[in-house]
Amino acid sequence: MQMPDFRDVDLNIARGRIVLSLMAMLSLYVDPTTAGGLFHLSTFALVILLCHLAYSAGIYFALSRTVSRINLNATSTALDLAFATAIAFLTEGQTSPSYVFFVFAIIAAGIRSDLRATIAITLCSVTLYLLVIAVSDGVTNFYMMRAVYLAIAGYLIGFFGQQRAVLEARVREFEGKAERHLIARSLHDGYVQALAGMNLRLETCRELLMRKQPDDALAELTELQTGVAREYDAVRVYIRSLAGVDAAARESSASVSDPRLEIHASFAGRSTVGEQILQIILEGLRNARRHAMADAVTIDIKGADDKVLITIDDDGVGFAQAQELPWAISSRVAELGGRLSVSGIDSAHLEIEMPNI
Repeated sequence: MQMPDFRDVDLNIARGRIVLSLMAMLSLYVDPTTAGGLFHLSTFALVILLCHLAYSAGIYFALSRTVSRINLNATSTALDLAFATAIAFLTEGQTSPSYVFFVFAIIAAGIRSDLRATIAITLCSVTLYLLVIAVSDGVTNFYMMRAVYLAIAGYLIGFFGQQRAVLEARVREFEGKAERHLIARSLHDGYVQALAGMNLRLETCRELLMRKQPDDALAELTELQTGVAREYDAVRVYIRSLAGVDAAARESSASVSDPRLEIHASFAGRSTVGEQILQIILEGLRNARRHAMADAVTIDIKGADDKVLITIDDDGVGFAQAQELPWAISSRVAELGGRLSVSGIDSAHLEIEMPNI
């Protein structure tokens, strides 16, 4: 089972807020006991409901444009409570339908937060609702119980939300174990057996050399080299499939080019950073040989203050799309907190900026 990410959850909450705004406006319009009577809305209630609808739509479009969710969620929670309080004051106070707006704020917190945050939102809702009751006309202890019911509902929402999060974590743990089991079995049945076979063939080569049969040993080594290249390609495809990267466009080892390499390097830093730079250069060179079919590759490395700048250029086939990123290099650069940009359709140009710490 694939779990939805928090971006989808936030967008669904935003959609629900829009539906709540429209349904509340319709309900208040046809309710004869509140906000102006049957088929009528008071001016203030209509204005506040329209503002809530505009706010709901604005939150949805902001989330769809990849705005920071953390700040936006805190702002939307505060505005949900503010609108619920305002609607309560502008309608019927202690018997106001704004109750559902308080419940919505609690549910939204319970879906995307832990129990502690949900209880905090519930306490704020209960406090604001009690404030509405306190300033309304004709206050009786009977209406005080509605705040108690709101608190009970908030606790239950937070509790079940926490249990859902625990269950999802356990499901992800089981899925991870199952995936690791499949990977281990695939490695054992495939590549480990291939390595064992290579080890036996190397032993055969050693025996042939000891018997002074170099021609037979050379033939065996040639076949072994071909097998190693084939297994290397298979492992590479398998790794890219695990990472969800399409390897269909990868060229076979038979069509690998041998470009001329030129490196200009001026770098001073820690050995760990140097090791990462060498891995990036090696992967860039492999890509130029196996995918780009380049004739020449130029690599420049410069150390500047607390950064390392790396550029890799080749005269190969380039990238199908300017936005396409080589997976192995981009994942390594992202892990180190760097930046990678790719350009060039007829030839490849990679610019990499990494912290030198």
